[in-house]
Amino acid sequence: MATVQAENTIFLWEGRDKRGVKLKGQQVAPTPNLVRAELRRQGISPIRVRKKPKPLFGAAGRRISSKEITNFSRQLATMLKSGVPLVTGFQIIAGGTKNPRMRAMLDKIRADVESGGSLHEALSAHPIQFDELYTNLVKAGESAGVLDTILDEIASYKERIESIKGKIKKALFYPIAVVAVAIIVSAILLVYVIPQFESIFQNFGADLPAFTRMVINASEFLRSKGLFLIIFLVLSITAIVMAKKRSTSFAHWIDKVSLKIPIIGGILRQAAIARFCRTLAITFAAGVPLVEALGIVSGATGNQVYNDAAARIREDVAVGHQLQLAMQQTDVFPNMVIQMAAIGEEAGSLDEMLIKVAEAYEEEVNNAVDALSSLLEPVIIVFVGVVVGAMVIAMYLPIFKMAAVI
Repeated sequence: MATVQAENTIFLWEGRDKRGVKLKGQQVAPTPNLVRAELRRQGISPIRVRKKPKPLFGAAGRRISSKEITNFSRQLATMLKSGVPLVTGFQIIAGGTKNPRMRAMLDKIRADVESGGSLHEALSAHPIQFDELYTNLVKAGESAGVLDTILDEIASYKERIESIKGKIKKALFYPIAVVAVAIIVSAILLVYVIPQFESIFQNFGADLPAFTRMVINASEFLRSKGLFLIIFLVLSITAIVMAKKRSTSFAHWIDKVSLKIPIIGGILRQAAIARFCRTLAITFAAGVPLVEALGIVSGATGNQVYNDAAARIREDVAVGHQLQLAMQQTDVFPNMVIQMAAIGEEAGSLDEMLIKVAEAYEEEVNNAVDALSSLLEPVIIVFVGVVVGAMVIAMYLPIFKMAAVI
């Protein structure tokens, strides 16, 4: 008769050691009796063992961040290098994480592995946190018996990618934040301050300067149509974001336009090339065939133009073309990148050459972002001064005019 294996559960326990000191903790086991037996084996007299209650609405807590996945990869790689069994490693990491969602996911993966499944299959059940690149690299690491090395490389890869993304976000956030503050201040002036001046000017009965009248008209428009304008802007932005997610052609057009923006476009292009080269290098170095590696890269560059280019390169390589020739046909890679790929193909060191290209472009992104921050700061200050100062001048022009008449 076949026996049914009980599912592992998290139990909370309380007990006392040989000194009578009260201890508490949690243990993963099929039944509470096994928890009690394990506690007694450790010299702890169990007082209470109970099943850990589940959150009322599933796994509560914040969403799982990319940084948490990176930390998990690094920790698991370190444990495997130290000889800690895979299942035990998952149990230790899950016990140390503060995010309930992350803990629940790790417990599910550990249970899948413990029941006989491979790690890459268990990870593929969570595609939002572990994409195709991650699972394919883990699969290659499992096949070659170098899972710890692969996980360490994945952690380094994700750290570099997150560093580039963070740099770009930093470069864009500052000007956007300052411009947003300028718009909010201007809106407050137009809606609440300028109407007070308008009532004063009406009592004087004098003709207002054209510039002052223009600002007052803008204030009247914002007060009467401001709510509709905000709703229109929110709906437009939402529609653009949804269309970009659902339409590949629209996403290609948006990303193509973004690459042509002065200064910003150059940074986005360099970041996309760096991600393309690093992703292809780490995937190819892990033993994934080039055609399959290009298929993974086609969704990992962060820009639809380069995603489409990677897909086209994959098709050309699949029919026998050299990588450098296929890259040349897309017309989106600089000549230096193509030449480095050609040298790597000829020398049999494609992954090393691509890593060098990625490092060079990552350094260019860092330098460009630093230069952009230095350039934008005075420009933004002047912009804010002109916008706010223009409205102040517009309100004082009639006062100066009346003072001159008197």
